[in-house]
Amino acid sequence: MARITYIEHNGTEHTVDVRNGLTVMEGARDNGIPGIEADCGGACACSTCHVYVMPDWVEKLPPRDPMEEDMLDFAFEPDPARSRLTCQLKVTDALDGLVVQMPEKQI
Repeated sequence: MARITYIEHNGTEHTVDVRNGLTVMEGARDNGIPGIEADCGGACACSTCHVYVMPDWVEKLPPRDPMEEDMLDFAFEPDPARSRLTCQLKVTDALDGLVVQMPEKQI
């Protein structure tokens, strides 16, 4: 299990425990955290679960695969270094303490 902090664009923080095997997106969805819409349900077919990973976590995450890279082109104001799609981040104990920030909007 990992404790993940989701920060809304307005600064509101939500820290929740997410079971291993789920995605960071599913953790937000299952805990009613606003700001991650996940329109495609986790199929990496949209960019509505886009977040900015805190800088100290960027190198700790697995690299983006080509499909995630392509979908991030459709995200609102993607950051080349920090943007990730939460549907592509599988929760493990290694993600304990992860902090992500939501963009102003999802498109």
